[in-house]
Order: sequence, then structure tokens, then C-alpha cells
Amino acid sequence: MAEYLQRHSDDWLAYFAARGHRAPQPLAAGVEGAVYRLSEGLVAKMWSGRPPVGFGLIREVYQDIAPHPLPFATPQILATEERDGVLVTYERELPGAPLRGGAGNTPAARDLPAHETDALLTVLRGLASVPGSPAMRRLTIQGDDRPLWDGHTRFPDALADLIERATRRHWNVLAAAVPRLSWAVEWTTESLRALPRTPVTAIHGDLVPPNIHVDAAAVPVAVLDFGFFTTAGDPAFEAAVTAAIWDMYGPDAEHHTAELTNLFSAALGYDAKVLALYQAAYALTTYDLFSPDGSDDHFQWCAALLNRHTVTD
Repeated sequence: MAEYLQRHSDDWLAYFAARGHRAPQPLAAGVEGAVYRLSEGLVAKMWSGRPPVGFGLIREVYQDIAPHPLPFATPQILATEERDGVLVTYERELPGAPLRGGAGNTPAARDLPAHETDALLTVLRGLASVPGSPAMRRLTIQGDDRPLWDGHTRFPDALADLIERATRRHWNVLAAAVPRLSWAVEWTTESLRALPRTPVTAIHGDLVPPNIHVDAAAVPVAVLDFGFFTTAGDPAFEAAVTAAIWDMYGPDAEHHTAELTNLFSAALGYDAKVLALYQAAYALTTYDLFSPDGSDDHFQWCAALLNRHTVTD
């Protein structure tokens, strides 16, 4: 499996040391940037994966989430700066350790352990208790050129329009891998627009093992790395995407998607067909975010999801 991670560098370590932080250390790396542990419980994230534009808005989103009594911590940006065109944010280090070791790459057991599914339900319920804010509605989904909610008052309509824009970006590439692409786009967008008005809550959009930190008892103590698909939306969308991406590339990935989809439907009261619909929407809107030519693993995962009978039959 290819990894789409930013890299740590000695240059950044020297930079933070020169600013008075004793013995800075690499901490983590993700799609959007690399994180360094500084002194006095601080971390710095250099956002090389996206331009500095819009980070005032991300800061607003964090501030909108912070007042709510969640059972886990969420990020708060304390200060920002720009160095050579790269945005650097300074934040308090969040507690805990990733829910699964190996930066989330450790294969999960075929039947997910109860501590993982319990943690996921805690996080999903917590985020679903945070109302969607105006700042969340103004966020742009990665790869798009406008705020998701621009011109819309309903999340399903905004998502349907995003699908139409996203699939136009590299239609021929996706169509070569998904023979029934025209039908899939039509079915997904029409089905979204037919949904009733839904609750609007905070959507993280990238709940994967490294982004949920737990304590020694596997209880969630922090959720981090908002931004990849963060918005205001139907909490069922968060559950659907989490079920699909929790294990994308392991030997039992499809089994885990089905297992979590069924669990979230039963435990959280979401219609399983709506969850499948939102999973198709996620694939149609993120398929090209790592390469425009379909050569990456994420593209192949999206195409496989769209080709499965649960979506296109």
C-alpha cells in the first residue's frame, strides 16, 4: 500500500530548536503535514500538504467545537506563523496514543475487538452532539474550489453538487475503472437530493486509527487532524465514511466495512441504505485526491467500492 505522508526533516528540527524549543522531536506525519513535539507540552504542525489560505476558518471551527462537553479533547490552535510559504500552527499536545499501533497500518483482526468498536461509537456520538456552525459550512472540501455549502441550505444537496464537480475533474480516468460510472453518479446524486432534511452537526470526515487517541483502557481521550473532509453535515455521513475507511487496505477490509456499517446502523439508528449511499458519495468525491491518473491505492479503493453490488446493483 502506498502512503501519502509528508516527511519530517532536520531543517524543521533545527528551526524549532533555534526558536528556543529544547530537543524538538518528530511526532507524526499525515497527508497534510508533519507534526513535531516541542517543549512544555506543545506541538507544531507544518502544513505542507495544503496552502495557508483558510486557516483562520479552521481555527474558528476548533473554537466552535471547544465549548461543547465532549468526552475527549479536540485541537485548539494557539498561534500560527508562515515560513517560506508553509503554514506552521502551534497547539497543545493532545493526550493518549493512537487507537491502533503502527500508525494505523497494523492489520485488524477479522472481527474487530470490542474496545475499537466501543471507542468508535463514543467518538461518533460525541461529534454528533456538536451543532454544525457557520464556520464549518464555509469550509472547502479538499480538491474542490468552493465551500461545500455555497448556495445550499441542505447537506445532501451540497454533497450531490460536489459529486458532479468532482467527477468532472477526471471523468475519463474514473470511467475506465467504473464501467457504470454514469449510472452511479446519477443514482447517487438523485438519491441524495431525495433524502429528507437531516440534522447538521460537526463532521470530522477522516476518523481513522491514528486520528483517535485512547488511554490505557482504550477509552478515547482525543480526536485530532480535522480538515481533510471536515464540514457541517448529517452525522450519518460521518458514520458511513468511518465504516468505509477504518480499514481500507487490510485483508478483511470489505468485511470490516460491512461489520461497522451494520453496527452503526443498529447502534446509532442510521438507515443502512443511507450509509451505503454516503459511502458512494465519499468515493465519488475523493477518488482523485492523491493522483490524477488513477495510479494510487486510494483511487483503486474508490473504484472497487463503486463497483461493488451494494452500490451499483
